[in-house]
Amino acid sequence: MTYSTGFGPISVTVGDFNNDNRLDIVVSNWKDNTTSVLLGYGNGSFANQTTYATGASPRSVAVGDFNNDSRLDIIVSNYDDNTISILLGYGNGSFKNQMTYSTGSKPCFAAVDDFNNDSRLDIVVANCDGNTISVLLGYGNDSFANQTTYSTGLGPYSLAVGDFNNDTRLDIVVVNRKNNTISVLLGYGNGFFTNQITYSTGFTPSCVVVSDFNADNQLDIVVADANGKSVTVHLGYPNEGFLKQMSLITGNGSRPRSFTNGDFNNDGQIDIAVVNSGTNNIGVFLGYVNGSFANQMTYSTDSSPCAIAAGDFNNDTILDIVVVNRDNDTIEVFLGYVLLILLLTYLLYLSLDLYAHKKHI
Repeated sequence: MTYSTGFGPISVTVGDFNNDNRLDIVVSNWKDNTTSVLLGYGNGSFANQTTYATGASPRSVAVGDFNNDSRLDIIVSNYDDNTISILLGYGNGSFKNQMTYSTGSKPCFAAVDDFNNDSRLDIVVANCDGNTISVLLGYGNDSFANQTTYSTGLGPYSLAVGDFNNDTRLDIVVVNRKNNTISVLLGYGNGFFTNQITYSTGFTPSCVVVSDFNADNQLDIVVADANGKSVTVHLGYPNEGFLKQMSLITGNGSRPRSFTNGDFNNDGQIDIAVVNSGTNNIGVFLGYVNGSFANQMTYSTDSSPCAIAAGDFNNDTILDIVVVNRDNDTIEVFLGYVLLILLLTYLLYLSLDLYAHKKHI
């Protein structure tokens, strides 16, 4: 199912914006300085978009409750005016006009979490041209302290948050697009962070997610390598940091741009879904308990998919996927039961092929 957005959609995330226990979708629109909110009906379909003004060239979008009123709010990083926009939610699916806060140069990604353990959400932003991240601590009343910046590698493009050293304090990982590294900044638990530790990764890293892929109670890092036709998995080891474990091949000309993780086949293992902007498809890598993955299975999308998010849009306990198609100003929703049937069919085909091969031998 396809839905219209604003011009140049580039980022997407999900949340329940009107407190009806049905997931909704929010998209940032790069070319017309808006965000689009599409309210979900709970059956896998969505209402037409409602748009809200942002700053110049909104690059990424995230959600959280910034004023502790039990209503989800929206944050957008505005690439061309060096700000973030906060849109406070009314709890009925609509939002107030934006408030803005200064960041570093060319903010291209934002995430939210509680970095100083005060039960108030904070914000971290990757500044592409400043080679920094900005941390803005929240007061819990919809306002934020001025940014504190930390150095990264060259061209920080995306980031994720997690406790990488199991000290119950949140840390930050950043992908540095221009020097093919990831930076890990360990948190002190008071809103401040250590200097970066860097690790090599694939070519032109464009996105990062974290999860425990091998069930060892240690967070792992996965990076999409836009010019490397692959996804790089870095398994975490206690007191040793992250080691380059494997590359998952997405195909020639695939240009993987963004991905999400979740259990897409309901086997209890974390899987990866990546959008391949060069080949116009979604690649799904099914995970095994040891942290390795099956070969990619692909599903066709519209033109130039550039962002992806997952959620249960029809309340059937199976994860669904939403993809942003940059070149035709749309999002596509892929319902999980359809994906699951295709996954099972593919696995059955592999089993039959393997059986036939053994019988021939």
